[in-house]
Amino acid sequence: MTRTVANEQESAREHAHAYDVVVLGAGPVGENLVDRVRAAGLTAAVVEAELLGGECSYWACMPSKALLRPVLARSDARKVPGLREAVYGPLDALDVFAHRDETVGHWKDDGQVDWLDSIGARVYRGHGRLAGPRRVAVDGPEGEHHVLTARHAVAVCVGSRPVLPPLPGLAGARPWTSREATSADRVPGRLVVVGGGVVGVEMATAWHALGSHVTMLVRGDRLLPRMEPFVGERVAEALRARGAHVRTGVDVAAVVRDGGTGPVTVVLEGGEAVEGDEVLFATGRAPRTEDIGLETVGLEPGSWLDVDDSLRVTGSDWLYAVGDVNHRALLTHQGKYQARMAGGAIAARAAGTPLPEAAPWGPHAATADHAAVPQVVFCDPEAAAVGVSLAEAERAGHRVRAVDVDMRSVAGAGLYARGYRGRARLVVDLDREVLLGATFVGPAVGELLHAATVAVTAEVPIARLWHAVPSYPTLSEVWLRLLEAYRDGA
Repeated sequence: MTRTVANEQESAREHAHAYDVVVLGAGPVGENLVDRVRAAGLTAAVVEAELLGGECSYWACMPSKALLRPVLARSDARKVPGLREAVYGPLDALDVFAHRDETVGHWKDDGQVDWLDSIGARVYRGHGRLAGPRRVAVDGPEGEHHVLTARHAVAVCVGSRPVLPPLPGLAGARPWTSREATSADRVPGRLVVVGGGVVGVEMATAWHALGSHVTMLVRGDRLLPRMEPFVGERVAEALRARGAHVRTGVDVAAVVRDGGTGPVTVVLEGGEAVEGDEVLFATGRAPRTEDIGLETVGLEPGSWLDVDDSLRVTGSDWLYAVGDVNHRALLTHQGKYQARMAGGAIAARAAGTPLPEAAPWGPHAATADHAAVPQVVFCDPEAAAVGVSLAEAERAGHRVRAVDVDMRSVAGAGLYARGYRGRARLVVDLDREVLLGATFVGPAVGELLHAATVAVTAEVPIARLWHAVPSYPTLSEVWLRLLEAYRDGA
């Protein structure tokens, strides 16, 4: 049969390549996994349809914290005698945006390209899909087609995306998601935030400080529902004190925006309307797995992927799912941690090294996902937690006691800020006298969290913690107050 010219041209654009490891997704998770397997001497390719560096670098962690840093710095400065009078003016929104843009590299990934090249990883631009066991097909931006074969492992590191609820009128109303909220270059006069989780709280904090009149609409009874109840209560109180409207126990029924321009109206159940210039929906995440070829390996498109502690997909000996897609802990630092564990596991298995089944803190087991996940919410005041809450510990059947301390009892709090308000809680396992969880709310408490993470992860006995002496006068003295409260209540 004679081949046509078109067929010959198409064949010339198809290329087959083999690597030890193929990674779908070049965000922080994929990059860390590639780095780990390359360090072990394995060849690796990474496939990315958007910017190398992923969601965190351009639309989540980095830009949101660049927006929030001047907000929190100004708030702290206003509580310092001798300084507060100098910082009562408005934030310079254009300067804040310029700093945000610089932080994200102006949405260019040249630095990430250079880094991946420096470690010897091959980058394929385009949409990647599984094409059967150990195979990934890539459709490039210029129409080229590559078929990549993995000798040892394929790792799915494609992350998650914002979820918009199926509300009447929402699709045509041009709502903000987390991407628009972190990349916008104009301050809306009125911003309606739907959702009371981390994204909703952080963006309400940032945009209110930048000049928006913010209204938060929250279905549940409090903000930050995955943390101890006192955290959401304190954050809501602070937002209200600064002039934001925080409404809990409300459901959104529809969204109206004529022609997709002009003001947007959020209609609540019962018919009440809330009007804004923009509306942000921060109502959850879904895995980016709807079009990556899961059906070719017997998995359901659009699903979260179940994994073991080495991050290998249940029932597979070659497919790994790392980061948000496995739904264990949707946090960048946990995804990067998982990537280190998975990369080590892949390298060990490639070398023929058996991994012990019962190694809870072994080098290739992501057990921190179960016991010691830390998180900081960069609102004002900050919130930070690791491990389990009191309610979670009780539901799990532990015999526990919560130990609470008002952080105003710490000398460092009064020095940090006049009128400092904060609260700390430890959840103590009474049978073993170790910490199962810790929670803090107050200015700068994020910097307290790693000590708590070490204590929870290492199961440091309460008796030993008495010998970890906090420096005076710092906020860390709250640890001494917490230990004293536990002793006096025993």
